[in-house]
Amino acid sequence: MLIILSGLPGTGKSTLARELARRLGGVYLRVDTVEAALLNAGHTSMTVEGYATAYAIAADNLSLGLSVVADCVNPVSETREAWAEVARQSYAALVNVEVICSDGIEPRRRVEARYADPATRAGKWSPPNWEDVEKWAYQPWQTSVLLVDTAHETGAELANTILDFVRN
Repeated sequence: MLIILSGLPGTGKSTLARELARRLGGVYLRVDTVEAALLNAGHTSMTVEGYATAYAIAADNLSLGLSVVADCVNPVSETREAWAEVARQSYAALVNVEVICSDGIEPRRRVEARYADPATRAGKWSPPNWEDVEKWAYQPWQTSVLLVDTAHETGAELANTILDFVRN
């Protein structure tokens, strides 16, 4: 099974993805981590290469029979279709989850705290600042997606919702 958690920075994707991977005994695949490694290794571009690397890592793990939980912004139809192709080629079920946080303050607080933390700014990669997030071009979904909101439920509660959805 390939579970893709998509959404803007600060929505709570990473917390939820780690919880799902832990419960499934699966692979946690964070595109930010891949992109940071590429930049820190000297690559000057990261988005296309980062996603391409993540697709390959996901396919390798799906071929081993492992569930993969991918944590990424996944803002455009091209990346969404590429993840769907990984699932098709791996004969894996695909679950698209869009993560939002309807609390008007919390996503900004999360983004600003992460951006200000020196530990997240090691090397050449750094998380986006709030102004970058506000300008992000995030396309509406054109395919079926499970929408979850981190504003009123914990990661554990939302993990239950997603796993119940997968089982039904």
